[in-house]
Amino acid sequence: MASQAEKQAQPFADIFDEDEAEKSFLLSKPTCLIILGKPGSGKKTLARKLARIWKCIFIEALEVIQANIHEETEYGIKCQELLFRGQSISEELVTEMILKKIESPEVAHFGYVLSGFPSLSEEYMTVPQQIEKIKNLKLKPDFLINIKCPDYDLCQRISGQRQHPDSGQVYQRNQWDPKIIEKHKKEKEQYEEENEDDDEEQEEEEVNVVKDPVMMSEILHQLVQRPEDFLENAEERVGTYKDILLHPLEDLMAEQDCRYLIELDGNQQPDDLFVNKADVTSDKNYICCYCCFTKQDELFRVLSSYKLIAHRYRWRRSRWGRACPVALKEGEIVMGNPDLAVSFLGKMYMLSSPEALKTFMLNPRPYLLPPMPLPPCKVLVFGPPFSGRTTICNLIADKYKGKV
Repeated sequence: MASQAEKQAQPFADIFDEDEAEKSFLLSKPTCLIILGKPGSGKKTLARKLARIWKCIFIEALEVIQANIHEETEYGIKCQELLFRGQSISEELVTEMILKKIESPEVAHFGYVLSGFPSLSEEYMTVPQQIEKIKNLKLKPDFLINIKCPDYDLCQRISGQRQHPDSGQVYQRNQWDPKIIEKHKKEKEQYEEENEDDDEEQEEEEVNVVKDPVMMSEILHQLVQRPEDFLENAEERVGTYKDILLHPLEDLMAEQDCRYLIELDGNQQPDDLFVNKADVTSDKNYICCYCCFTKQDELFRVLSSYKLIAHRYRWRRSRWGRACPVALKEGEIVMGNPDLAVSFLGKMYMLSSPEALKTFMLNPRPYLLPPMPLPPCKVLVFGPPFSGRTTICNLIADKYKGKV
């Protein structure tokens, strides 16, 4: 420990070690969340909003299936073959895709928001097995968010949902029922008369509600009720949830640190739930932003005084310079292209190809952690025949982890 005299000798020394702070961040675990609640309580809506604003990866069964089909992965091809044959995708295949996504490089960097797992279906794994799988994840959930809603209110809300066949958009009763729409309209008109000095924002919101296309008669008559939204089916789903999932989930939540267990009122609007959640998670480990630029000089000229990370901290070049971090990791020195520049933690990185850019943006951590940047050392050993060139090469390669 430094003595008091040594401390006074350097009164202006900066105790903040930037390299150590950056290394600590790169080694840190990304924040992960799981959304829990009864069927139809709004888990997917809240999870999607959280994932969008906090730059997490949204993981949900339907989302994962569509992504695999779009990317034509091995799982996606299997799903397509099953769907073309008119068969349903097995629970085992869906679970494998979800777990595979959780182990992906982008999730290892950004974290995830998981919805719909554990599931009601016990075709492949029982509920206790699914919960045990969650507990054994390499990236364990940091926050559990439980949306609570009384059974009666939830069933009434589900039974009031209608879907537009062409777009697939689902509308709540207050968006399509003419009686409720008219009632809300009268209440707003009365409120306007009593409060003539309302803010412009409130007026804009009211205009948006009136202009909602679902209120138009040509759309109203097209809305249909899905079989799963019938009142008796909704009550059955909620009952099944309480019989199968509720008690295991209560045990899981009881084991969670109460500081990281968040319970929300399911009778609130999704936007209100989102605001509450955003307030709670303001201590999130990090927020990542990637910015792409066209020319290096313009890049630094613009950023030198624009959107500073913190007071007195300006955007800078990284210690990699113009060398591509991905190429360096692979043992090659390749100069990056300014058109493929990204910013991360206040520093600029130049990537050498679109593939390297995509790989780096999915998860930059493996390319930035020490001992990187480590320029590859290339040694040429030459000499007359039988002088021991091969032996020397093998010894050098073994010592410095190189290739002959």
